[in-house]
Amino acid sequence: MIPENFEKSILPLSLDERLAQIALLFQGKKLVFSTSFGQEDQAITYAIASQKLAIEIFTLDTGRQFQESYELIDLTVKKLGFNLTTFFPQTAAVEELVAKKGFNSFYASVENRKECCFIRKIEPLNRALQGADVWITGLRAEQSENRADMPMIEWDAQKNLYKINPLIDWSFETLEKYLTEHKIPQNPLHKKGFVSIGCAPCTRAISEGEHPRAGRWWWENSQKECGLHA
Repeated sequence: MIPENFEKSILPLSLDERLAQIALLFQGKKLVFSTSFGQEDQAITYAIASQKLAIEIFTLDTGRQFQESYELIDLTVKKLGFNLTTFFPQTAAVEELVAKKGFNSFYASVENRKECCFIRKIEPLNRALQGADVWITGLRAEQSENRADMPMIEWDAQKNLYKINPLIDWSFETLEKYLTEHKIPQNPLHKKGFVSIGCAPCTRAISEGEHPRAGRWWWENSQKECGLHA
């Protein structure tokens, strides 16, 4: 059952206050935060680490990420001083996929791409969330049509946990201001037109005026989602 008046009580607060309140509200429960080290996730990571909140931080390594992303991970962990758990795809599943369909099967069809995303992202995420009571994400309503109506908190019956999106109401301008004020490390690819950064072969820079998610799976006419937040 979603805590009464949760969203109304959280909305007036700063990001740091929001996360501190969430940690207090669910004290004694297992809270986890999934980061892909994008700008939204960097803001949340800073708010958690700087306050030393009882929220575990984990990431998914698909094995196909940009070198800049790996460098940012090391820099962020060193600068903010927190424990990071990394979940990798099951080796056997990746080996079977590559043996049957090659390294770049995801370009062939939406179905193939979703198959790759499942093996490299969704299955590891399911393992990462085992035993968790609360899953915190960096989703913002502005990011895509699929996320526009997402609430700040919802009960995920399939995963048997609360999913909380503390930045859901934030604008990109608010996010940028927070990152700048706190001198939070950011991926250098952002300055090269990469707004939403995923796997290297599935991400391109966007042009001025393009939707922020246009650079993800650019060869597809899809909702630009991998299934993590379906």
